[in-house]
Amino acid sequence: MAIKITCINKDAGYHQNPHKAIRGLGWTNDITGQVGWSTRLQMYDFVIKGGEAYVSSGLTRARLMVAIHEGTRYVKTIADETKRDNLLYLPECLGR
Repeated sequence: MAIKITCINKDAGYHQNPHKAIRGLGWTNDITGQVGWSTRLQMYDFVIKGGEAYVSSGLTRARLMVAIHEGTRYVKTIADETKRDNLLYLPECLGR
């Protein structure tokens, strides 16, 4: 199962601050069309257990990988041809 990350939530909605952890991610299941929202730690667990998640920007897909920084577990995109973090450019998940 692959899920497409469609939006994120960060404190105060300021996405471009790389020092503030994403607290949640909205997604759509590629196969079923189901939509959902997961906390940063739920998504970390999903990916570390072999789940596939990605951000799509046009024709490219940037897959998510897990990382730990100073004890904080999080997900980020695997580097692609862009230098920016694909997750930080997603819109705010409304209603979260």
